Amino acid sequence: LEGRDILGTAQTGTGKTAAFALPALSNIDLKVEAPQVLVLAPTRELAIQVAEAFQNYASDMRGFHVLPIYGGSSMSGQLRQLQRGVHVVVGTPGRVMDHLRRGTLKLDKLKTVVLDEADEMLRMGFIDDVTWILDHTPPERQVALFSATMPAVIRKIEAKTATVDSVTQRYWKAVGTNKLDAMTRILEAEDFDGVIVFVRTKTLTVELAEKLEARGHRASAINGDMSQQLRERTIEHLKKNKIDIVVATDVAARGIDVARVSHVINYDIPYDTEAYVHRIGRTGRAGRTGSAILFVAPRERNMLRSIEKATRQAITPMELPSREQVQTRRIDQFKASIDKALEQSDLSIYSDLVEAFVKEREIAPEQVAAALAFMAQQDRPLVMEEPRKPERRDSRDATPGFGDDDRPRRKERKEETFTGESIAMERFRIEVGHDHQVKPGDIVGAIANEADLSSAYIGRINLLDDHSTVDLPAGMPAEMLQLLKKVRVRNQPLNIQSQGAADDFVPGAKSPRPKRKGPPNRGGDRPHNRKDSRSDGGRRRS
Repeated sequence: LEGRDILGTAQTGTGKTAAFALPALSNIDLKVEAPQVLVLAPTRELAIQVAEAFQNYASDMRGFHVLPIYGGSSMSGQLRQLQRGVHVVVGTPGRVMDHLRRGTLKLDKLKTVVLDEADEMLRMGFIDDVTWILDHTPPERQVALFSATMPAVIRKIEAKTATVDSVTQRYWKAVGTNKLDAMTRILEAEDFDGVIVFVRTKTLTVELAEKLEARGHRASAINGDMSQQLRERTIEHLKKNKIDIVVATDVAARGIDVARVSHVINYDIPYDTEAYVHRIGRTGRAGRTGSAILFVAPRERNMLRSIEKATRQAITPMELPSREQVQTRRIDQFKASIDKALEQSDLSIYSDLVEAFVKEREIAPEQVAAALAFMAQQDRPLVMEEPRKPERRDSRDATPGFGDDDRPRRKERKEETFTGESIAMERFRIEVGHDHQVKPGDIVGAIANEADLSSAYIGRINLLDDHSTVDLPAGMPAEMLQLLKKVRVRNQPLNIQSQGAADDFVPGAKSPRPKRKGPPNRGGDRPHNRKDSRSDGGRRRS
């Protein structure tokens, strides 16, 4: 009655509707035909029930109008009643947001907001929507919150900035290194528990999750095209430590409440500031601190400034971890894994085996230990090789496209000029071919994207039935080849393997078209000297 905010626990059937409806009605000015009370309910059934209760309590208030708004009912009918004027609006969060975005629901005269069954709204994933709606209400309004239970997030629903305060925010200026490589480096250098990576499109959630898995991370995607059951199972896996990274769109991530999420990575910058606040609200939960990292392209600097203004916090720039930092991190983690094995395992059988091996081979124990360490870390070498440059016959500058820090941006690649000099090439076998409906362009795209290698440096491709061969510059870094083994084309892992030296190749130059027997190829010359080596002589299959 005094207009102060209320936080109350009330079970269904205890008269809580009367507890908030009667005081709210006592403060309504019937002469002002604009919404003065807004009640948010998790379901349309409850919205209808609460609206009917208001109508019954106000039976002696001449000229009083209440309107329930919810999905599934006629939007045009709701618009007409809003235009005529209502004093109380009872609605579900989604439909209330629709009207606010359309500008058909004006809340400038609002006095009271009631959140009914707030814990149910949390369970159904509406809590971010509720926060968004509260942001669009006058700051002087009264908030009455009722919940059968009182989770921590419900207690803090009005403290929007509390989440922001508990999150360390940084941004990386996305130039010079592609975003996937940048994120991989960050994940190697940061101490993280669970991570949510936000992207703009459903397709990218799947593509990025697959690429992260290929690089050794436990990652899954969630997006709006997936069933609710699959999305819930993915979040459950994140909670139970079965996966560490979820790649999600804004809509699919709504309502995610996982305490172990330590990092949010904004791989794609959001379209608006509210979406950013909702994203970083996925971390820094349950009294913990969190970390939010934002990738910002040069053209997106204005959005960065808008985000800083909305959160009332400066977002600090960050540098990508260097190769040395990542290498040190890998070594430290390897040492820690050795310590853990020494503490928790019975190693007697292995000690006997090593001792016997040392005597048999007459070598030092540390050499055996070094060999075992090498075997254990083959997929993730402790020492990161400096990218070796393919040899040119005249020893001039080598192939662009290797390395991390000095990679040309894609824009610059269009302007590449080639000297006409040949480079040494190496032939590789890959386990995709005609049987998998693969095309040369699929192979070029996969290798160019993953190796960050200009397609002009990808040589001859021979497509066979169950496998293919591809010529690549000699001296590809071992770490890059290890990564390419796991890359998938047409859902098949490449499992790339060297087959030895290939003919020298001139980047950017078209090779003369090979002579063919039989009818001409209707498709003309294949780009980059691609060759279709079907076992049936090049004829199309019926």
